[in-house]
Amino acid sequence: MNRMCVRLLTAALAGLTVCGGGCDSAYYKTMEVFGKHKRDLLVSRVADARDAQTEAKEQFASALERFNAVVNHDGGKLQDKYDKLKADLDRSESKAAAVRKRIAEVEEVAGDLFAEWKAELKKYTNESLRRASEVKLNQTRDRYESLIIAMKAAETRIEPVLVVFRDQVLFLKHNLNAQAVASLKGELGNMETDIAGLIRAMEASIAEADAFLTQLETTDQ
Repeated sequence: MNRMCVRLLTAALAGLTVCGGGCDSAYYKTMEVFGKHKRDLLVSRVADARDAQTEAKEQFASALERFNAVVNHDGGKLQDKYDKLKADLDRSESKAAAVRKRIAEVEEVAGDLFAEWKAELKKYTNESLRRASEVKLNQTRDRYESLIIAMKAAETRIEPVLVVFRDQVLFLKHNLNAQAVASLKGELGNMETDIAGLIRAMEASIAEADAFLTQLETTDQ
């Protein structure tokens, strides 16, 4: 896509952002002008959601390492360690928000794609082609259902981890001493278990996203 096309697309999409949900149709039509149909958008958004989960997984693993370092404090300024732990919490919150946003975007375009695809089945005059398209629709929708279930399962594990993380950071904020830090050691095991479960769920979701994208690429050939 050349620079002029990019500028035109950026300007068009910027104008649509002020419309909210009522501009979905205009958004899709604008994207189609540049060769991006709902199927292409779904592929892009699934890839974005997968990447967001990968980044979140890495961030939560990093946050666990930071928490481990704080509760096993063996020197250095506690304030510095608290500041780094708080920064990890903020980054985790940001990554979590990105995951939620990306999954919502996947659901939105998938719903619109499948609704359009199903409606267009009625337009066929060739029964053989109609059946072939319907089979492809059902296969894609079934694969999508497995994907969104996995994504939602991973998403539901995020907030419980953040709830515990927020409590611990808040506690340290007002109790920044060696005794208070030591009292959190008992929470380390729970944090490890919760984050390990979250990471496993995210890895399963990422694998489903890869499988979904592979299937779409295969059926396009």
